[in-house]
Amino acid sequence: MKVSKIMTLILMLLFGGRVFSQQKETVEKSIFGIQTGFLGFWVNNESRLLSNLSLKSELGLDAGLFGGNSNDKIGSVAVPVLTLEPRYYYNIQKRAVTSKVTANNSANFIALNLKYQSDVDVFVISNNNVDVISTISIIPKWSIRRNLGNNFHYETGFGVGYRHFLEKINSEKGEVTVDLHVRIGYNF
Repeated sequence: MKVSKIMTLILMLLFGGRVFSQQKETVEKSIFGIQTGFLGFWVNNESRLLSNLSLKSELGLDAGLFGGNSNDKIGSVAVPVLTLEPRYYYNIQKRAVTSKVTANNSANFIALNLKYQSDVDVFVISNNNVDVISTISIIPKWSIRRNLGNNFHYETGFGVGYRHFLEKINSEKGEVTVDLHVRIGYNF
């Protein structure tokens, strides 16, 4: 009798934490939200593909500042972008096991950012007459996502990749591009 109580206690200590834990060890099934950063505003959805892999789809406006070229125009521009980003959350299970918050995919991840920037004049917002060039960029990056309360979160990340020009502007067909982002968002 005494041995069975001890065995029950040991089993509860070893496996009971998983039964009563509030933390999920996988990414969320679907997260719909909005984000803003220093240069832009985006609406996005992140959907689970596997236990630690998701696909983020995003539509938004990337903003930019320009100036100092040959005709001395200084101004700002906001350009529509469509982004697909597979994300691998490499430490979400470790965070759950150590009782850290993993709700709303609060974890570190690596991603492959695939972005299409449109030149459709109807959607380009600028304080000057600017010509926008359609581009496609592919940027591998490392990022983190953390919660600020129940529905708010922040993301920050860095990556270096390639941007291809879809229109001929000169002899260049593309260029190396850097993605450094700091965003704050709200999950619905």
